[in-house]
Amino acid sequence: MKHQLNWTAIIIALIVLAGVVGIVYYTVPRQSTENIADVTGTAQITVSPDQVVVYAQVLTKAETAEAAKNMNSEISEKVINALKLIGIETKNIETENYNIYQDCEWTQDGQKCKGYAVSNSIKIKSKEFDNAGKIVDAVVDSGALVSYINFELSLEKQNEHKKTVLAEAAKDAKSKAEALASGFGKRVGKLVSVSSSDYNYMPYPLYARAEGVSSDAKQIATNLPSKTLEITATVSARYEIK
Repeated sequence: MKHQLNWTAIIIALIVLAGVVGIVYYTVPRQSTENIADVTGTAQITVSPDQVVVYAQVLTKAETAEAAKNMNSEISEKVINALKLIGIETKNIETENYNIYQDCEWTQDGQKCKGYAVSNSIKIKSKEFDNAGKIVDAVVDSGALVSYINFELSLEKQNEHKKTVLAEAAKDAKSKAEALASGFGKRVGKLVSVSSSDYNYMPYPLYARAEGVSSDAKQIATNLPSKTLEITATVSARYEIK
């Protein structure tokens, strides 16, 4: 009798559960994939750079790693002191990469190592474009090399422009959804999802050293051209079509 009662209770519970599932299935609105529009919006804006950035390299070689390291530290200190003398603040001077490695080359007899090399990459930023020539002078005159010079956006400006271009891309996506809906005699409903968004900004390169010394850096730094930067964004969205 006890087992029979348990089975009766289980059967009643299953019937109730099936009823609840049926009610939910037939009463809750369901999203139909036939009434969905997947669109991709794009946008591009042109802005002015707000800083010039000089990338310098201090490269030293010696028979021992310690000697190469000491030489590098000496030149790096000269560079930083020279930059401070022309008004570049410490916060705008950053060490990007520091490497110590064996100085080797390949010959007909195989690889030969002559000692050690130390490379210190320094990033120098300035919102005053006229400072570019002074920065290059300070770097080269201190015994370092100029790797390249860029027009760039500060982090603050990047964040500001990112909001603008993403908003424009989102508007473009909605406009495309509305055009699709109109073409089928329908209208756009609610936004279902935003599946992805891409933001792209590239600095404008003014100078890049191929090999050897920074021969043309001074001339370019003292005659900076007027350039603009392009920022692009892509947004993928899904809308209901009614």
